Amino acid sequence: MAAVVDIDALSAQLGVNWSEVNLDSIQLPPGNNFGIESDDEAVYHDDQSEFDTGFGNIIVVDHLPVVPKEKFEKLEGVLKKIYNQLGVIKENGLWMPVDPDTKMTLGYCFIEFNTPQEAQNAKEKSHGYKLDKTHIFAVNMFDDFDRLMNVREEWEPPQARPYVPGENLQKWLTDEKARDQLVIRSGPDTEVYWNDARQKKPEPVHKRPYWTESYVQWSPLGTYLVTLHKQGAAVWGGADTFTRLMRYQHSMVKLVDFSPGERYLVTYHSQEPSNPRDASKVEIKVFDVRTGRMMRDFKGSADEFSIGGPGGVAGASWPVFRWAGGKDDKYFAKLSKNTISVYETETFSLIDKKSMKVDNVVDICWSPTDSILSLFVPEQGGGNQPAKVALVQIPSKVELRQKNLFSVSDCKMYWQSSGEYLAVKVDRYTKTKKSTYSGFELFRIKERDIPIEVLELDNKNDKIIAFAWEPKGHRFAVIHGDQPRPDVSFYSMKTAQNTGRVSKLATLKAKQANALFWSPTGKYIILAGLKGFNGQLEFFNVDELETMATAEHFMATDIEWDPTGRYVATAVTSVHEMENGFTIWSFNGNLVYRILKDHFFQLAWRPRPPSFLTAEKEEEIAKNLKKYSKKYEAEDQDVSLLLSEQDREKRRALKEEWEKWVMQWKSLHEEEKLERQDLRDGEVSDVEEDEYEAKEVEFEDLIDVTEEIVQESM
Repeated sequence: MAAVVDIDALSAQLGVNWSEVNLDSIQLPPGNNFGIESDDEAVYHDDQSEFDTGFGNIIVVDHLPVVPKEKFEKLEGVLKKIYNQLGVIKENGLWMPVDPDTKMTLGYCFIEFNTPQEAQNAKEKSHGYKLDKTHIFAVNMFDDFDRLMNVREEWEPPQARPYVPGENLQKWLTDEKARDQLVIRSGPDTEVYWNDARQKKPEPVHKRPYWTESYVQWSPLGTYLVTLHKQGAAVWGGADTFTRLMRYQHSMVKLVDFSPGERYLVTYHSQEPSNPRDASKVEIKVFDVRTGRMMRDFKGSADEFSIGGPGGVAGASWPVFRWAGGKDDKYFAKLSKNTISVYETETFSLIDKKSMKVDNVVDICWSPTDSILSLFVPEQGGGNQPAKVALVQIPSKVELRQKNLFSVSDCKMYWQSSGEYLAVKVDRYTKTKKSTYSGFELFRIKERDIPIEVLELDNKNDKIIAFAWEPKGHRFAVIHGDQPRPDVSFYSMKTAQNTGRVSKLATLKAKQANALFWSPTGKYIILAGLKGFNGQLEFFNVDELETMATAEHFMATDIEWDPTGRYVATAVTSVHEMENGFTIWSFNGNLVYRILKDHFFQLAWRPRPPSFLTAEKEEEIAKNLKKYSKKYEAEDQDVSLLLSEQDREKRRALKEEWEKWVMQWKSLHEEEKLERQDLRDGEVSDVEEDEYEAKEVEFEDLIDVTEEIVQESM
């Protein structure tokens, strides 16, 4: 406040009307803020701390070939080709000293990058790089030379830093009530809740306005929550504090994606061209989640990243990089024109230093558990060369299985979550080429020679509307037929009679459904009618082949099971102007509670990591479930009694409040009795009920008269 008073006094002394000054027009001299700290000063200082080391963005590359002036440009071109892949070299940022006497290079060079992070990345990636048999790069940071030159002669032991334990990022898994967390976004707020189904309401955990500038996303194992900002992305963790753990610098980031094991974070940014005819420029970075270090970046036009993929932005498919199954995060792949590029994360370079050439390939998909890549190639040469689906083992790039397909219009690949089966939905042309019909090619991945079965629907002309595997199971569901009431069929890849043949379990006729949502634990499924069906829900038990409940969440746009399969959330997001919010249901279709939120944008359950229990231990728990459940049934009963008591207390309080209100009005009525009597000239208007005399009075009222002439018959 003192600074403001001083400014006001000075402006009055100089005759300046401070209220008429446009503050945005004031330009301070470079490097001098006159003590005025901006709102972003804290962020600026955090970001700049890495840049204050002097020459932190310069590396020294040694063991280069010593070449004459004629070969200088060639060597410079080779170095730029190598290091431009690892960062952005500043203009005139590569300098090779030359011996003034011999006019030969001295065997080393200096390279200046835009940022210290890029320089550090280039040093780590290229140190030991083998240019040829006799030249192996030795790369150091320029600052290291200055540091090493100033090493003291006498050794001093390093000071021991006290250990400060960090927050347990898995603490939320130890909740005594075994509850799950969910995050929602509505208006400017992002909120994290416990799903407290016993109390029939969500319990607030953490709330922050303007926490993200677009959306939030949980990591695959639930350890982190990522938010997006103009400067880049940030990850947060914990059970309730949600402290910031790391930031990843990538200006104007639009999309993010985690590797399955949460080791790496991929960020995406695209820039619209100044010329509408040009393609958007895309920049993708891969970061180490824990250290925040950029491992590699990829740049190019949107056209280079636009082949395949379920969705995208600015013309590029997302996710651009598909991660191999499992938690090792060893491989990721990118689909380009006639090319599949598979990278390994040890060096973040191509396997065998080259991509796989596959003519006309349009889609790839990893097994969720193994390093097996499935790919689809459509027909070529006007149908002379058939379409094909192939399975390729990585890193050997050996083709495990291939199936040629004829008269194909389109293909869609669906992996089962355990990697045991692959279903390929094949749309084929009829003989007249005027229409298509659909069927399935079913690959049994874990069996010898990977046998393939062909499945056609009873009516092969039925349009397939939706397909979904049972998680960790052997069944799948298909919605097929004509709208508005298609059929839903269930199939099994193994039955008691024949384990090696697919068989149909049942078909449900004429259902108002266009989407399938299996419980994460299998057995239960929701047959949902979204969009045009206005939120029709049917909770179905596939084991018993019976409907448990039917319900409706009018205008529902999203459905998501919690990771345990106990509860499911349905939501109406802001694509609709009315009824925004979410509803929590039990697995069998009982409504637990409903929350309305204006401008509701997003709901996401916090994922759980896989259980550490063995399959045998899980089976033992399932067999003795009644023994384990007694404890929780007792707790449920206690909560139920508590809720009942709370309800009774609430009703008692409401009754007392009502009686108090009635007594107040009776008292006021009595106080005003004389005043009312005066207003009526002494007449008493407040007569007790027993003072009234009841009389019965009869009266007649003539409503209408009609005159009618009747002629006598002869």
